[in-house]
Amino acid sequence: MASRPDFWISSGYGLTPPNAEGHLPVTDALICAYLSRPELAPVAESCAIERAVHADLMDNPRQHIETARLDAFEDQDARYNFEVFLNFRDLLVQAGTLEAAYRKLVQGPTFPVPALFMDQLAHAVMRHILNAEQNPLQARAAELFFRTQKVTIQDGQIMLADEETVDRYATTGGFGDLGRLLVESKTAMPQVDLDVLTEETAGSYWARSDRFDTVLNLTFAQPGLDAFCRVAEKWIAYFLDVECRIHPVQSIRDEKWVWHTGLDTESSALLNDLYHGKEPEEARLARLLSLFRLEIKNQDAVLERVQGRPIYLGLAMDDTNTLRMKPQNLLVNLPLNEVG
Repeated sequence: MASRPDFWISSGYGLTPPNAEGHLPVTDALICAYLSRPELAPVAESCAIERAVHADLMDNPRQHIETARLDAFEDQDARYNFEVFLNFRDLLVQAGTLEAAYRKLVQGPTFPVPALFMDQLAHAVMRHILNAEQNPLQARAAELFFRTQKVTIQDGQIMLADEETVDRYATTGGFGDLGRLLVESKTAMPQVDLDVLTEETAGSYWARSDRFDTVLNLTFAQPGLDAFCRVAEKWIAYFLDVECRIHPVQSIRDEKWVWHTGLDTESSALLNDLYHGKEPEEARLARLLSLFRLEIKNQDAVLERVQGRPIYLGLAMDDTNTLRMKPQNLLVNLPLNEVG
């Protein structure tokens, strides 16, 4: 088999080489990468104290910053951004690894955590989980774990494209500032179509992985949906040390339905209603993109009342055709016995 190129450079995986236990340590380089983000990097209008704090942190990213220094910021938005970052940084440092930090965050942080930070942690950890993976469809399916998708349904086919990429093409046609000017002046531009990955063309994914510009076919019985199932299994196995098998299903016909987990806010609410016998409106039901049956191999790890029964999962878009997956639901909402 041909060697697979490196992928997802933007995940920061290269900044946190796995430790002896195979986990991703919190490194100074990783913390500095957060400090380089536009929300924290100084701009022309930044005051001297803000610049000094940023410079001190870049020099020693773990140092304590007195609240009084933050209070002296002229820009209160910048002050808030630094406060949120420092709380997040302290959690990372205390946790020691990205995996441990993610576990703490999904249990409920005591301070505001931007979804961006959760997504970045999931991005890096998923890159580690897939480090030996050769299947590009699985890598594309894994993008759902940390990037919001826009959904198009046409002729019964469910197509997912990266929301940020779709928005960029919508505003600039993919041609940057020039494209934005052309859009604003209503000048016609050539249509840019994102490529749908198929088993035949999927190999092109690796070289363009950080562009997030491919489309995943999530239709029932298509390879893209199978790839998503395999990635979800690996996510659960990595964090929970639980071996499971996930299969797509077209409906839930189960008189002994005992447990379900939505993989996003929409499907969680929808499955709850179906479980309690409520009949959703047709338009809302149509937002349900996929259903799955999850079976855990070691039934001793499962709550007694759920043993021998399948666990149902759902994936749905909202009323703007947007899919925002919450991968943490696979870690905190499964019927597992507590360990220890």
